[in-house]
Amino acid sequence: MHNALVLGAVVAGLALPVAAQAQTRNFDGAWSVEVVTEQGSCDRAYRYNIVVENGRARYGGQENFTVNGQVRSNGQVSANITRGQDRADVRGRLSGSRGTGTWTTAGGRTCSGTWNAEKRG
Repeated sequence: MHNALVLGAVVAGLALPVAAQAQTRNFDGAWSVEVVTEQGSCDRAYRYNIVVENGRARYGGQENFTVNGQVRSNGQVSANITRGQDRADVRGRLSGSRGTGTWTTAGGRTCSGTWNAEKRG
């Protein structure tokens, strides 16, 4: 499983109620996200660009992922992403222009680790 699968989910969002959506827009913009594998046979580390618009996230690269998750108005990230038979569950928090959290996989390979994010624009 590619760690890219994990990163696409890090700041993934669903449609939110209008009031929460306005607060969630604080997280809109380009994010640079690094994922580090701490356990398992996934690649050691990757950095990816994630774009957040109106509280919803998309991967800034060319890979296709199925994303289901949200960034709450308080910055809490709760998401999962699938590609093929691989699945990654992501938890964490965005605050201001930074974010941190953890991830675990299920499916093909079993891996886990941490992620950190920095807002770029």
